[in-house]
Amino acid sequence: MPDSRYSDLERPPLSETALNRALVRPGSLWTGVTVVESIGSTNADLAKAAAGGAGEGAVLVAEAQLAGRGRLGRSWSAPPRSGLTFSILLRPALPVAAQGWLPLLYGVAAASAVRRLAEVDVRLKWPNDLLIGERKLAGILAERADDAVVIGMGMNVSLKPEELPVETATSLIIEKAACIDRDPLLRAVLREIESHYRDWTAAEGDAEASGLRSAYLAVSATVGRRVRVELPNEQALIGLATGIDRFGHLQVESEDERYTLSAGDVVHVRTAE
Repeated sequence: MPDSRYSDLERPPLSETALNRALVRPGSLWTGVTVVESIGSTNADLAKAAAGGAGEGAVLVAEAQLAGRGRLGRSWSAPPRSGLTFSILLRPALPVAAQGWLPLLYGVAAASAVRRLAEVDVRLKWPNDLLIGERKLAGILAERADDAVVIGMGMNVSLKPEELPVETATSLIIEKAACIDRDPLLRAVLREIESHYRDWTAAEGDAEASGLRSAYLAVSATVGRRVRVELPNEQALIGLATGIDRFGHLQVESEDERYTLSAGDVVHVRTAE
């Protein structure tokens, strides 16, 4: 049965029923978890659902993603059931300027869940990557869909070295993580997102008051290091990443100037050490 969803016993399928039973309850942020065998892009499909009026708290999980996208339209793919590929739909009733913190909030939540369950030292590279050492474990992509925000993540769980999309990537199994079971990992990430999101919205999007900014800085792999920021038009600046401002923008100080950069301003951020 080469096409069976159970054909790779090392990569068992996720159970939509079990996930809904565990995560969807009265008062929960999560209103429904949908698991599909394959899809073009979880972000794209959930954005369409948002445009059609889907409510906050929808979660879309794909066992295989055929047209996965990262920042700036970069492609992303992985073998079926080898990672966690999912998107969430949020409708925060907060100023758009404050919503720049949402992908960072998502990163903090994911890093916290993985650190706790997998027992690996996950750090966050601004604006959207989870790292172990200098290698990429996961990427996050946030997109606006009318008055909603769709945020997706692709995390490498059981990919072997020969299956990695690029040499600078890694996976939980390569890092000898304590947990490589996707079900508890997904549950933990979603519960962490809900906790941070409730605190942040209760503080009216104030990342300082909600504790989000300090939580982000505690696991940042960028702030405090010299970085090379590649800009559009093949320009670049090198300086010290000094902080994250109240809108989630990266602050970089070079020898003669201070810069404040939004995610849309940059092509790449790399360490310059």
